[in-house]
Amino acid sequence: MQWLKVGLFCSIFALGACQTVAPTKQQRPQLPDATENRNLAEKRIQQKQNKPIIALVLGSGGARGYAHIGVIQVLEQAGIKPDFIVGSSAGSIVGSIYASGKNSKQLEQIALDMKAADVRDIKVGLKGFFDGQKVEDYVNKQVNAQTLEHLRIPMYVVATELKEGKRVVFNSGNTGQAVRASIAIPSMFIPTKIADKEYVDGGLVSPVPVNVARQLGADIVIAVDILAQPVNTQTSNMWGLFNQNINIMQSQLAEQELGKADIVIQPDLQSKTHIFDVSMRQETIEAGHQAAQLKLKQLQHLAEQQQVQAISP
Repeated sequence: MQWLKVGLFCSIFALGACQTVAPTKQQRPQLPDATENRNLAEKRIQQKQNKPIIALVLGSGGARGYAHIGVIQVLEQAGIKPDFIVGSSAGSIVGSIYASGKNSKQLEQIALDMKAADVRDIKVGLKGFFDGQKVEDYVNKQVNAQTLEHLRIPMYVVATELKEGKRVVFNSGNTGQAVRASIAIPSMFIPTKIADKEYVDGGLVSPVPVNVARQLGADIVIAVDILAQPVNTQTSNMWGLFNQNINIMQSQLAEQELGKADIVIQPDLQSKTHIFDVSMRQETIEAGHQAAQLKLKQLQHLAEQQQVQAISP
């Protein structure tokens, strides 16, 4: 969803982006069509006798998105590499940079080195006061200006089409622009305009997009849920009430999808009282690492299953 420091950290390595890639010079994000779905289905059939197709689903959650990095660290240690990644809001930032070829150590360094000025752009308007262009530019810089279809790991970015409130999934074109759409929290970020349509935060409709992964042919889904739990949210002021409204809505949506995941990783992030708190980046990464460690036996079993099926005739 976003990454702002002291209310100004615009969405990177949490929720949410040096070379600017203008939309007119780089293909705009496109929605997946039957071709992409068929390609994944064919891949699924081809691999079925060797190993299951694994999807890593990275959910929304503001500055809690740093925890995704800790989870990826454990997956690497267990020898698990996803066949594709689905990311919503914060998850789209971490997922896209990881999919570009960065490893977990590089992800952590990028997160710790990032400065608010790298992604912060205030542009007060009737529809919001954060533009999101710097987020787009930052992500494109980190992925070396690769478009979604050219990332090393197939990447699917979830956003919400504003007019009809529909979930959309970007899987080709300008990576940074797709992420910019996915992290655009309504009333805070100005909606991202793509091909005459406006897009906002993917977490509004699919905070942990397990259903997308299933629809794309995943045999096994590893889902990372970093949402704030309503019970841990302070509601003594206007900001707390705003958070609570979001938390209640997203928790209900996420519950419906998490039941369809094979492995659910939920970092303990109670100390993260709001989506813009980025004061404890290292601790948040460690929370993700610890939560994934609790699922290590399941992950190791999954890795063993991959190895056995890969050598089976």
